[in-house]
Amino acid sequence: MFRNREIRRLAVWFAGVTIVCSGAGFALQPGAGLLLLAAAAAYGAAFFLFTRARYRSIAKISEQIDQVLHDGDCLYIGEMDEGELSILQTEISKMTLRIREQNDALKKEKGHLADSLADIAHQLRTPLTSANLILSLLKDNPGESGRKGLLRDMEGLFRQMDRLIDSLLKLSRLDAGIVVFRKEPVQVAGLIETASRPLLIPMELHEITLEIQVPEGARIDGDPDWLGEALQNILKNCMESIGDRGCIQIACEDTLLYTEITIHDSGPGFGKEDLYHVFDRFYRGRDTKASGYGIGLSLCRTIITRQGGTVAARNHPRGGALFVIRFPK
Repeated sequence: MFRNREIRRLAVWFAGVTIVCSGAGFALQPGAGLLLLAAAAAYGAAFFLFTRARYRSIAKISEQIDQVLHDGDCLYIGEMDEGELSILQTEISKMTLRIREQNDALKKEKGHLADSLADIAHQLRTPLTSANLILSLLKDNPGESGRKGLLRDMEGLFRQMDRLIDSLLKLSRLDAGIVVFRKEPVQVAGLIETASRPLLIPMELHEITLEIQVPEGARIDGDPDWLGEALQNILKNCMESIGDRGCIQIACEDTLLYTEITIHDSGPGFGKEDLYHVFDRFYRGRDTKASGYGIGLSLCRTIITRQGGTVAARNHPRGGALFVIRFPK
Protein backbone atom coordinates (compact mmCIF):
# COMPACT_ATOMS: atom_id res chain seq x y z
CA MET A 1 0.00 0.00 0.00
CA PHE A 2 2.79 2.43 0.94
CA ARG A 3 4.46 1.77 -2.41
CA ASN A 4 2.04 4.31 -3.85
CA ARG A 5 3.27 7.90 -3.88
CA GLU A 6 -0.19 9.29 -3.05
CA ILE A 7 -0.43 7.20 0.14
CA ARG A 8 3.05 8.28 1.26
CA ARG A 9 2.23 11.95 0.66
CA LEU A 10 -1.06 11.64 2.54
CA ALA A 11 0.69 9.95 5.47
CA VAL A 12 3.30 12.72 5.64
CA TRP A 13 0.65 15.45 5.52
CA PHE A 14 -1.46 13.66 8.14
CA ALA A 15 1.51 13.26 10.47
CA GLY A 16 2.49 16.91 10.01
CA VAL A 17 -1.04 18.19 10.73
CA THR A 18 -1.27 15.88 13.76
CA ILE A 19 2.03 17.15 15.20
CA VAL A 20 1.12 20.82 14.68
CA CYS A 21 -2.38 20.46 16.12
CA SER A 22 -1.20 18.34 19.06
CA GLY A 23 1.59 20.83 19.82
CA ALA A 24 -0.90 23.67 19.84
CA GLY A 25 -3.20 21.65 22.08
CA PHE A 26 -0.45 20.86 24.58
CA ALA A 27 0.47 24.55 24.61
CA LEU A 28 -3.05 25.47 25.61
CA GLN A 29 -3.82 22.53 27.88
CA PRO A 30 -2.24 19.04 28.22
CA GLY A 31 -5.66 17.35 28.12
CA ALA A 32 -6.47 18.96 24.76
CA GLY A 33 -3.21 17.74 23.31
CA LEU A 34 -3.84 14.17 24.48
CA LEU A 35 -7.39 14.30 23.04
CA LEU A 36 -6.07 15.47 19.67
CA LEU A 37 -3.45 12.71 19.65
CA ALA A 38 -6.06 10.07 20.46
CA ALA A 39 -8.44 11.34 17.77
CA ALA A 40 -5.65 11.45 15.19
CA ALA A 41 -4.62 7.89 16.10
CA ALA A 42 -8.21 6.65 15.81
CA TYR A 43 -8.78 8.36 12.44
CA GLY A 44 -5.40 7.18 11.18
CA ALA A 45 -6.08 3.57 12.18
CA ALA A 46 -9.55 3.61 10.57
CA PHE A 47 -8.17 5.08 7.35
CA PHE A 48 -5.31 2.57 7.31
CA LEU A 49 -7.62 -0.44 7.77
CA PHE A 50 -10.12 0.82 5.18
CA THR A 51 -7.44 1.61 2.58
CA ARG A 52 -5.64 -1.68 3.17
CA ALA A 53 -8.90 -3.58 2.55
CA ARG A 54 -9.43 -1.61 -0.66
CA TYR A 55 -5.93 -2.34 -1.91
CA ARG A 56 -6.28 -6.01 -1.06
CA SER A 57 -9.47 -6.15 -3.14
CA ILE A 58 -7.69 -4.41 -6.01
CA ALA A 59 -4.77 -6.83 -5.69
CA LYS A 60 -7.21 -9.74 -5.80
CA ILE A 61 -8.76 -8.39 -9.00
CA SER A 62 -5.25 -7.96 -10.46
CA GLU A 63 -4.39 -11.58 -9.66
CA GLN A 64 -7.61 -12.76 -11.29
CA ILE A 65 -6.91 -10.68 -14.39
CA ASP A 66 -3.40 -12.14 -14.57
CA GLN A 67 -4.89 -15.63 -14.30
CA VAL A 68 -7.33 -14.87 -17.12
CA LEU A 69 -4.51 -13.57 -19.30
CA HIS A 70 -2.26 -16.59 -18.77
CA ASP A 71 -4.84 -19.35 -18.44
CA GLY A 72 -6.74 -20.05 -21.67
CA ASP A 73 -9.58 -21.81 -19.83
CA CYS A 74 -10.15 -19.20 -17.13
CA LEU A 75 -12.74 -16.54 -17.89
CA TYR A 76 -14.27 -15.84 -14.47
CA ILE A 77 -13.42 -12.89 -12.24
CA GLY A 78 -14.81 -13.25 -8.72
CA GLU A 79 -17.62 -11.00 -7.59
CA MET A 80 -17.06 -8.12 -5.19
CA ASP A 81 -19.39 -6.40 -2.75
CA GLU A 82 -21.51 -3.56 -4.02
CA GLY A 83 -19.70 -0.30 -4.70
CA GLU A 84 -17.06 1.10 -7.01
CA LEU A 85 -15.00 -2.10 -6.99
CA SER A 86 -18.05 -4.13 -7.94
CA ILE A 87 -18.66 -1.80 -10.91
CA LEU A 88 -14.98 -2.08 -11.85
CA GLN A 89 -15.13 -5.87 -11.61
CA THR A 90 -18.22 -5.96 -13.84
CA GLU A 91 -16.62 -3.77 -16.51
CA ILE A 92 -13.43 -5.83 -16.43
CA SER A 93 -15.47 -9.01 -16.86
CA LYS A 94 -17.24 -7.50 -19.86
CA MET A 95 -13.92 -6.45 -21.35
CA THR A 96 -12.45 -9.91 -20.75
CA LEU A 97 -15.34 -11.63 -22.50
CA ARG A 98 -15.16 -9.17 -25.40
CA ILE A 99 -11.43 -9.76 -25.81
CA ARG A 100 -11.95 -13.52 -25.71
CA GLU A 101 -14.70 -13.28 -28.34
CA GLN A 102 -12.42 -11.20 -30.57
CA ASN A 103 -9.60 -13.70 -30.11
CA ASP A 104 -11.91 -16.57 -31.05
CA ALA A 105 -13.08 -14.63 -34.10
CA LEU A 106 -9.47 -13.98 -35.11
CA LYS A 107 -8.63 -17.67 -34.75
CA LYS A 108 -11.60 -18.62 -36.92
CA GLU A 109 -10.63 -15.98 -39.47
CA LYS A 110 -7.07 -17.29 -39.46
CA GLY A 111 -8.31 -20.82 -40.07
CA HIS A 112 -10.63 -19.58 -42.82
CA LEU A 113 -7.74 -17.70 -44.42
CA ALA A 114 -5.57 -20.80 -44.32
CA ASP A 115 -8.32 -22.88 -45.93
CA SER A 116 -8.91 -20.19 -48.55
CA LEU A 117 -5.21 -20.04 -49.41
CA ALA A 118 -5.14 -23.81 -49.75
CA ASP A 119 -8.18 -23.69 -52.05
CA ILE A 120 -6.64 -20.88 -54.12
CA ALA A 121 -3.40 -22.83 -54.46
CA HIS A 122 -5.34 -25.90 -55.56
CA GLN A 123 -7.40 -23.93 -58.07
CA LEU A 124 -4.28 -22.35 -59.58
CA ARG A 125 -2.27 -25.58 -59.56
CA THR A 126 -4.70 -27.39 -61.89
CA PRO A 127 -4.32 -25.08 -64.93
CA LEU A 128 -0.61 -24.62 -64.20
CA THR A 129 -0.08 -28.38 -64.26
CA SER A 130 -1.93 -28.62 -67.57
CA ALA A 131 0.12 -25.74 -68.98
CA ASN A 132 3.37 -27.45 -67.95
CA LEU A 133 2.19 -30.63 -69.63
CA ILE A 134 1.45 -28.72 -72.85
CA LEU A 135 4.91 -27.13 -72.72
CA SER A 136 6.50 -30.55 -72.42
CA LEU A 137 4.51 -31.72 -75.44
CA LEU A 138 5.61 -28.65 -77.40
CA LYS A 139 9.24 -29.54 -76.72
CA ASP A 140 8.75 -32.70 -78.75
CA ASN A 141 8.28 -30.52 -81.85
CA PRO A 142 4.82 -31.71 -82.95
CA GLY A 143 3.44 -30.92 -86.37
CA GLU A 144 1.99 -27.56 -87.34
CA SER A 145 -1.61 -28.60 -86.67
CA GLY A 146 -0.71 -30.26 -83.37
CA ARG A 147 1.27 -27.23 -82.24
CA LYS A 148 -1.63 -24.88 -82.99
CA GLY A 149 -4.02 -27.09 -81.04
CA LEU A 150 -1.71 -27.17 -78.01
CA LEU A 151 -1.29 -23.40 -78.14
CA ARG A 152 -5.08 -22.96 -78.23
CA ASP A 153 -5.40 -25.21 -75.18
CA MET A 154 -2.72 -23.21 -73.36
CA GLU A 155 -4.44 -19.96 -74.25
CA GLY A 156 -7.67 -21.32 -72.78
CA LEU A 157 -5.88 -22.29 -69.56
CA PHE A 158 -4.41 -18.81 -69.21
CA ARG A 159 -7.87 -17.28 -69.72
CA GLN A 160 -9.19 -19.52 -66.94
CA MET A 161 -6.41 -18.38 -64.63
CA ASP A 162 -7.07 -14.76 -65.54
CA ARG A 163 -10.77 -15.14 -64.66
CA LEU A 164 -9.88 -16.87 -61.40
CA ILE A 165 -7.40 -14.18 -60.37
CA ASP A 166 -9.86 -11.42 -61.31
CA SER A 167 -12.58 -13.02 -59.16
CA LEU A 168 -10.17 -13.50 -56.26
CA LEU A 169 -9.12 -9.86 -56.44
CA LYS A 170 -12.74 -8.75 -56.32
CA LEU A 171 -13.42 -11.00 -53.33
CA SER A 172 -10.33 -9.73 -51.50
CA ARG A 173 -11.38 -6.12 -52.06
CA LEU A 174 -14.85 -6.86 -50.72
CA ASP A 175 -13.47 -8.77 -47.72
CA ALA A 176 -11.08 -5.92 -46.92
CA GLY A 177 -13.97 -3.45 -46.98
CA ILE A 178 -12.25 -1.07 -49.41
CA VAL A 179 -15.07 -1.19 -51.97
CA VAL A 180 -17.39 1.81 -51.76
CA PHE A 181 -20.74 0.98 -53.34
CA ARG A 182 -22.62 3.74 -55.09
CA LYS A 183 -26.29 4.06 -54.18
CA GLU A 184 -28.40 5.24 -57.06
CA PRO A 185 -31.66 4.22 -58.72
CA VAL A 186 -31.07 1.30 -61.10
CA GLN A 187 -33.69 0.25 -63.65
CA VAL A 188 -34.13 -3.52 -63.40
CA ALA A 189 -34.71 -3.92 -67.14
CA GLY A 190 -31.47 -2.12 -67.98
CA LEU A 191 -29.57 -4.04 -65.30
CA ILE A 192 -30.68 -7.40 -66.72
CA GLU A 193 -29.87 -6.30 -70.26
CA THR A 194 -26.37 -5.17 -69.27
CA ALA A 195 -25.68 -8.37 -67.30
CA SER A 196 -26.93 -10.72 -70.02
CA ARG A 197 -25.42 -8.97 -73.06
CA PRO A 198 -21.95 -10.63 -72.83
CA LEU A 199 -23.65 -14.03 -72.52
CA LEU A 200 -25.99 -13.80 -75.51
CA ILE A 201 -23.53 -15.32 -78.00
CA PRO A 202 -22.65 -18.32 -75.76
CA MET A 203 -26.37 -18.80 -75.14
CA GLU A 204 -27.02 -18.80 -78.87
CA LEU A 205 -24.22 -21.29 -79.49
CA HIS A 206 -25.69 -23.63 -76.87
CA GLU A 207 -29.27 -22.98 -78.03
CA ILE A 208 -30.29 -21.57 -74.66
CA THR A 209 -33.50 -19.54 -74.58
CA LEU A 210 -33.59 -16.42 -72.40
CA GLU A 211 -37.04 -15.17 -71.33
CA ILE A 212 -37.31 -11.83 -69.51
CA GLN A 213 -40.44 -10.39 -67.88
CA VAL A 214 -39.87 -7.11 -66.05
CA PRO A 215 -42.62 -4.57 -65.26
CA GLU A 216 -42.01 -1.09 -66.58
CA GLY A 217 -40.42 1.28 -64.06
CA ALA A 218 -39.18 -1.43 -61.70
CA ARG A 219 -35.97 -0.30 -60.01
CA ILE A 220 -33.67 -0.95 -57.10
CA ASP A 221 -31.18 1.28 -55.28
CA GLY A 222 -27.55 0.20 -55.50
CA ASP A 223 -24.37 0.15 -57.51
CA PRO A 224 -25.23 -0.82 -61.11
CA ASP A 225 -21.74 -2.12 -61.95
CA TRP A 226 -21.48 -4.47 -58.99
CA LEU A 227 -25.13 -5.54 -59.24
CA GLY A 228 -24.55 -6.41 -62.88
CA GLU A 229 -21.54 -8.50 -61.82
CA ALA A 230 -23.69 -10.39 -59.29
CA LEU A 231 -26.51 -11.01 -61.77
CA GLN A 232 -24.09 -12.16 -64.47
CA ASN A 233 -22.52 -14.71 -62.10
CA ILE A 234 -25.94 -16.23 -61.47
CA LEU A 235 -26.65 -16.40 -65.20
CA LYS A 236 -23.29 -18.10 -65.79
CA ASN A 237 -24.12 -20.65 -63.13
CA CYS A 238 -27.48 -21.34 -64.78
CA MET A 239 -25.85 -21.76 -68.20
CA GLU A 240 -23.34 -24.26 -66.83
CA SER A 241 -26.15 -26.17 -65.12
CA ILE A 242 -28.61 -26.55 -68.00
CA GLY A 243 -26.14 -27.29 -70.81
CA ASP A 244 -27.45 -27.23 -74.40
CA ARG A 245 -31.01 -26.40 -75.46
CA GLY A 246 -32.14 -25.15 -72.08
CA CYS A 247 -34.15 -22.18 -70.90
CA ILE A 248 -33.53 -19.37 -68.41
CA GLN A 249 -36.45 -17.29 -67.20
CA ILE A 250 -35.93 -13.94 -65.48
CA ALA A 251 -38.90 -12.25 -63.81
CA CYS A 252 -39.33 -9.24 -61.55
CA GLU A 253 -41.95 -8.32 -58.98
CA ASP A 254 -42.19 -4.69 -57.88
CA THR A 255 -44.23 -4.07 -54.71
CA LEU A 256 -44.53 -1.27 -52.17
CA LEU A 257 -42.22 -3.14 -49.78
CA TYR A 258 -39.57 -4.67 -52.01
CA THR A 259 -38.32 -5.35 -55.53
CA GLU A 260 -37.67 -9.01 -56.28
CA ILE A 261 -35.79 -10.59 -59.18
CA THR A 262 -36.18 -14.33 -59.78
CA ILE A 263 -34.01 -16.42 -62.10
CA HIS A 264 -35.25 -19.90 -62.98
CA ASP A 265 -33.37 -22.37 -65.17
CA SER A 266 -34.46 -25.65 -66.72
CA GLY A 267 -31.54 -27.63 -65.32
CA PRO A 268 -31.57 -30.48 -62.82
CA GLY A 269 -31.64 -28.17 -59.82
CA PHE A 270 -29.65 -28.62 -56.62
CA GLY A 271 -28.91 -31.84 -54.80
CA LYS A 272 -29.91 -32.10 -51.15
CA GLU A 273 -26.27 -32.00 -50.08
CA ASP A 274 -25.47 -29.00 -52.28
CA LEU A 275 -28.48 -26.83 -51.47
CA TYR A 276 -27.07 -25.60 -48.16
CA HIS A 277 -23.64 -24.83 -49.61
CA VAL A 278 -24.56 -23.08 -52.86
CA PHE A 279 -23.06 -19.75 -51.79
CA ASP A 280 -20.07 -21.17 -49.92
CA ARG A 281 -16.73 -20.04 -51.24
CA PHE A 282 -14.88 -22.58 -53.42
CA TYR A 283 -17.76 -25.05 -53.16
CA ARG A 284 -18.30 -26.79 -56.50
CA GLY A 285 -20.92 -29.34 -55.51
CA ARG A 286 -20.90 -33.10 -55.32
CA ASP A 287 -20.54 -33.36 -59.08
CA THR A 288 -16.81 -33.63 -59.66
CA LYS A 289 -17.34 -32.75 -63.34
CA ALA A 290 -18.72 -29.33 -62.45
CA SER A 291 -16.92 -26.50 -64.15
CA GLY A 292 -15.94 -23.21 -62.55
CA TYR A 293 -14.09 -22.51 -59.34
CA GLY A 294 -16.89 -22.08 -56.80
CA ILE A 295 -16.34 -18.33 -56.51
CA GLY A 296 -19.07 -16.72 -58.60
CA LEU A 297 -22.06 -17.35 -56.32
CA SER A 298 -20.05 -16.47 -53.22
CA LEU A 299 -19.08 -13.19 -54.86
CA CYS A 300 -22.71 -12.67 -55.83
CA ARG A 301 -23.96 -13.06 -52.26
CA THR A 302 -21.30 -10.71 -50.90
CA ILE A 303 -22.15 -8.00 -53.44
CA ILE A 304 -25.89 -8.18 -52.80
CA THR A 305 -25.83 -8.42 -49.01
CA ARG A 306 -23.31 -5.56 -48.71
CA GLN A 307 -25.87 -3.36 -50.47
CA GLY A 308 -28.76 -4.29 -48.21
CA GLY A 309 -30.32 -7.01 -50.33
CA THR A 310 -30.79 -10.75 -49.91
CA VAL A 311 -30.23 -13.67 -52.24
CA ALA A 312 -31.47 -17.23 -51.83
CA ALA A 313 -31.33 -20.41 -53.87
CA ARG A 314 -33.75 -23.32 -53.91
CA ASN A 315 -35.29 -25.88 -56.23
CA HIS A 316 -38.27 -24.75 -58.30
CA PRO A 317 -41.48 -26.79 -57.81
CA ARG A 318 -41.54 -27.48 -61.57
CA GLY A 319 -37.88 -28.47 -61.62
CA GLY A 320 -34.66 -26.58 -62.07
CA ALA A 321 -32.83 -24.09 -59.88
CA LEU A 322 -34.43 -20.87 -58.63
CA PHE A 323 -32.49 -17.82 -57.45
CA VAL A 324 -34.39 -15.08 -55.62
CA ILE A 325 -32.85 -11.61 -55.20
CA ARG A 326 -34.77 -9.13 -53.06
CA PHE A 327 -34.10 -5.49 -52.20
CA PRO A 328 -36.34 -3.75 -49.64
CA LYS A 329 -37.60 -0.26 -50.30
